[in-house]
Amino acid sequence: MDTIGNLFSFITGPVSWIIVQFHKLYGAIFGPDTGWAWGLSIVSLVIVIRICLIPLFVKQIKSMRNMQALQPKMKAIQERYKNDRQRQSEEMMKLYKETGTNPLSSCLPILLQSPFFFALYHVLSKIASGDTIGSLNQPLVDSAREAHIFGAPIAAKFMDDPGTVEALNASLGDVRIVTAIMIVMMSASQFFTQRQLMQKNVDLTVKTPYMQQQKMLMYIFPIIFAVMGINFPVGVLVYWLTTNVWTMGQQMYVINQNPTPGSKAQDHYLQRLLKSITQHGEVRGRRKRNVVQTIVAKGPDRNDNERRFIGSLAKAGFTAQADGTVRKVDPAEAEAEAAAARRQQPKRQTKAKRQAATAQPGAKPSLEKKADLSKSEQSPSGGAGSTRQAKSGQRKGQQRPKHPSSKK
Repeated sequence: MDTIGNLFSFITGPVSWIIVQFHKLYGAIFGPDTGWAWGLSIVSLVIVIRICLIPLFVKQIKSMRNMQALQPKMKAIQERYKNDRQRQSEEMMKLYKETGTNPLSSCLPILLQSPFFFALYHVLSKIASGDTIGSLNQPLVDSAREAHIFGAPIAAKFMDDPGTVEALNASLGDVRIVTAIMIVMMSASQFFTQRQLMQKNVDLTVKTPYMQQQKMLMYIFPIIFAVMGINFPVGVLVYWLTTNVWTMGQQMYVINQNPTPGSKAQDHYLQRLLKSITQHGEVRGRRKRNVVQTIVAKGPDRNDNERRFIGSLAKAGFTAQADGTVRKVDPAEAEAEAAAARRQQPKRQTKAKRQAATAQPGAKPSLEKKADLSKSEQSPSGGAGSTRQAKSGQRKGQQRPKHPSSKK
């Protein structure tokens, strides 16, 4: 891990400078040598980084939704070109380009956090060894070494030996208890974040391998964090726990305010929107009007949640307009409009209707009709008797007339 930290040493200067600035603020409140001052400085570092990554988080959400929507098409391409890997890759890239989807967008926030994460790890390693780094001079390093969070130094690790822990003026039992609790909390927050996404913000009408992969990651990621966490200093555990809690809260906000179409979260959101409309008699807020406008524009392509929303509006005596507003109408009229919208949905024709359509003038005969025509052309006459099967022992086809003197 030290080798990885050295690779990102170019960013240790900015990271250490941010920590020092926050330490000045919190040190004036809690005391410069307290764990609260140094711990809150690390938490504030996380908040600054995550605020800067909000635009990338929005792109991540959009990319994940696009990837989920493209899963049926991707599966079709894989099955069609399963014996041609090169053509399969070309078709996949063409699909990504046409839809404006970047598979790597869902990983960008984690990738861009990595330099800060490893830089902080490098800074805490230097603090543990008593060496200066970046903006941390010797007095600040000594102050950080004396800082304890619930009895555990911020530079101590679960796997440290008793001698290393004693050099930091702490007991091995306290360090292991605190780090174990933080590792469990870090893994649990990662699990609940992924579980929240899978249960509430996934389109349930799309059953694809992508959903199975996400379910696997829901269990794999917490295990990975738990195994790696025993080698993280307490300060790094504070960093990672804070970023997990931030992600969970940020995702909860997105699920409640901008849910995935077809998900349970969208159903709950539309129920809240319906309640607001019936109470106030209007759509309040530009964002809510945009939601209604999008649903109206979909027309017959609405999902089940959106159709229920339009139907419930009609029962309440409202009809949605193209500009995202609603109009108060008679319930019977609103229900009639909703029924008309449902009838606009294309329905699959029955076999009888398809056969009747082929019998219309100008329509091309089907394969079955062509076969019947060819059989009738082979018979001597187009009458009903010509279509009977010949009796056993008689020759098929046209027969010569019998001589009058022959016996009947």
